[in-house]
This record gives sequence, C-alpha cells and structure tokens, in this order.
Amino acid sequence: MKSATLKPSRRLLGLTAIMAGVAVVLGSLPLLDIALPKLLSPISRGLLLGLLMVALFDALLLRRLPTPQVTRQLHGNLPLSRWSEVRLSLQHSGVSDLNIGVFDHLPSGMECDSFPQTVTLKLGRTSEFNYRLRPLQRGHFHFSSCELHLPSPLGLWQDRRLMALANETRVYPDFARLHGAGLMGVEDWINRLGVRQQQRRGLGMEFHQLREFRDGDILRQIDWKATARKGTPIVREYQDERDQQIIFLLDCGRRMRSQDGELSHFDHALNASLLLAYVALRQGDAVGLSTFATDQPRFLAPAKGSAQLTTLLNSVYDLHSSQHPADYAAAISQLLARQKRRALVVLVSNLRDDEDEELLKALKRLGRQHLVLLASLREEVLDQLRQQPVEDFDQALAYCGTVGYLNARASLHERLFAHGVPLLDVRPSELGPELVSRYLAWKKAGVL
Repeated sequence: MKSATLKPSRRLLGLTAIMAGVAVVLGSLPLLDIALPKLLSPISRGLLLGLLMVALFDALLLRRLPTPQVTRQLHGNLPLSRWSEVRLSLQHSGVSDLNIGVFDHLPSGMECDSFPQTVTLKLGRTSEFNYRLRPLQRGHFHFSSCELHLPSPLGLWQDRRLMALANETRVYPDFARLHGAGLMGVEDWINRLGVRQQQRRGLGMEFHQLREFRDGDILRQIDWKATARKGTPIVREYQDERDQQIIFLLDCGRRMRSQDGELSHFDHALNASLLLAYVALRQGDAVGLSTFATDQPRFLAPAKGSAQLTTLLNSVYDLHSSQHPADYAAAISQLLARQKRRALVVLVSNLRDDEDEELLKALKRLGRQHLVLLASLREEVLDQLRQQPVEDFDQALAYCGTVGYLNARASLHERLFAHGVPLLDVRPSELGPELVSRYLAWKKAGVL
C-alpha cells in the first residue's frame, strides 16, 4: 500500500518564475510606448507552452517510475534513552541509477539524528544505510511507514511516496549495564559501580560445607564431632542465606513524575529496582514486584532464577506514572494480603512534608511482618538551588522556599527514623548503588 504526492521541484519553480517575469516585462513595454518585435510575443507564448508540455511529460514519466522496495531492520528490544541503530535497505528496479530522499516515520516518543537522508540507488543493487534512534519513553511502539522522495527524470518534479512498512519494538528500562554486568564477577562489577560494602559481622547464616581447619579460622567454627571422627580439626563453613525474598513496592503516582535530566523519578526508580533485582537474583534470592497509585496495579510474586529478571522487565517496560496520589495504607494492605512469607519490602517513593501519621502507621503495620526499607527520592534541582549564590530578591525567595521545604522533609525523615523505619534519602541518580549497598550490608550482617 502506498500514497503519492506530486509537487514541483525548485528547477520547475525557477523556470516558471523566469517565464512569468518575461511575460510581465513584455506586457509592460507597450504601456511605456515601446514597440516590440512582432515575433517576440508568439515566441514567449511558445516557450511557455513548451515548458508546460515538458513538465507534463516529465510528470508522466515520474508517475510511471516504479517505487523502490524498502525493508527496515529494527531490534525488537531497545533500552530507554540510549542510541540504537536501525538499518534501511532499498532496492531499485528502474532503468537507471536514482538519487532519492528517505525519511523514516518514527512513532511519538522517539527521536533520530539522521533525517532526511539522500541515498543513491544503483540499478539492480541493494543500497543500505543506518540511522541512530533513541527512545524517550518506555512502552510498545509501532513503526507504520517510510517516506520516499523520488525526483523526475528531468528534475522538474518530486514525488512523495508513503510506503507502508510495519515494524514494532519494545522499549525497556535501561538494562544495558545489567546485561554487561554478567560479563564480570559480581563483586568486581559492584565495586566498579561505586557500591559500598561493609565487612561481614559473624559467620553467615546458612551452613555451606565442612572442611579442614585453616589459618584465620576461629575456634567456634570447629565441628567437634567431625574433628573426633577424622582425627584432625574440621570446621563448619557458612554462607549468606540465599533463600530470601525481596519485593519492590513502587509508587507510580504523580510525585514520581518529577524530572531530573532526561529521566523521571519513576524511570530512575525502575532502573534502580532492576539493578538490585539483578544482584539479588545472582545472590540466590527471590525477587518480586508490587505497584500502586496507578490505573492498572501490577503484582509479580517473588521467584528465583535468571529468568525472573526477564519476567520483571516484561512486567514493567510499559508501566508509566499516573496523576493519582499515593495511598500508602491501601498499597500496604494489598501487599500484606498477597505476601504472607517474611520478605524485604523496598518502598520507593518521593516523600513530602505533609505525610506523617498515616504513612507511619502503614509502615509500622508492614514492619510487623516484613523487613522494610524506605527509599525517598530527592529532587536534584533543590540541591542546586540551595547551593546557588543569592544575588537578588527573587533568588532569595527561591532559596528560602527551598530550604524551608528541605527542612520540613528532613523533619519527616527524622520522625520515621526515630520510629525504627530504615530510610534512604537519595537523589534519583544515586538510588541504584545505595539500594545495592544497603542490601549487601544487611545480607552480610545477617539482618536479611
């Protein structure tokens, strides 16, 4: 299926303008009592008629020109806000080489840096070119058409042909670093990422194996029964408990729509959750998800194994923040009804100073059954405003408002911490490493 739109080229418009100018001059000369040769007017009309006939003939040739065949090669999965390559292949079946313009129609929410493109099509050969594409939002996207601009043989016209060219792709949270992390050791990768780890306190929680005594072992590791049987010191070796469960309780409400750079707080929260999910799954724990303050709440039961990361990605790639307010009490009630086994619940939100008693009651109720970690995202622009010098009255108002808001927010955090609620107050870009640091610290300390 295709549509065509014929329009004059610059060459035809230029020739028409020249002929119109000549006609105006010839029409003006008799008004100035200037005699014209008798043949001049018929010649000018003949040239105009000739141009019209040539233009019509050129348009007919262009209409009969076959449309090049176009195919698009597009990855089925794309990472958010990262440049990816798309390849267009064109094949021409005309009688001579052809220079055409190409413009690929992108769905809303994507941008590119290479259009329009001029491509030379060689007769009987396939011409290819790549362009870069960057998704600006997550979701399922459909490509419907590609636009070709074909010049006429004499260059008097240009035919705009819209080719139906269907493709689709899914845009996921930025999981490129998650994929790359599998190429190196987990500990080395975590250090490269900037995650802080603490020394182990104690010997771990889960029995791993028996082995012979080595330098550095302590006496309370010795298994005396095994030592008596073997006649040599045998110790018990422990490891971090691996069969734990982690659930991300994600706020999808209007407060997560705040923008820091190209990503919203919600997208930062998704990236950080996937980062921690990757680490936890590699540690042998189970990971799940629960969302609230959205039109379509989603729940993914905790599960172990590398396939769970793919399941998690498929559950959130088209999830977006909404205009709904965050109802923490309702979200926690739904989670308690679904999750009976004790788990680490990571609540990611953007707390404001007007939330106090209701939030505290809900978190206390959740803390009776689960281990809770509350991550509160802080707008980076607030830190920037607080650090800027004050030089006029408007800047003074902005500074005082920012400091007052941050102080009220800090007061809320202090009240939550005083009631035993573990809390991270972080900027969105720092959320991922901070979550992993706290998880590993609790893991090594035996809290989790």
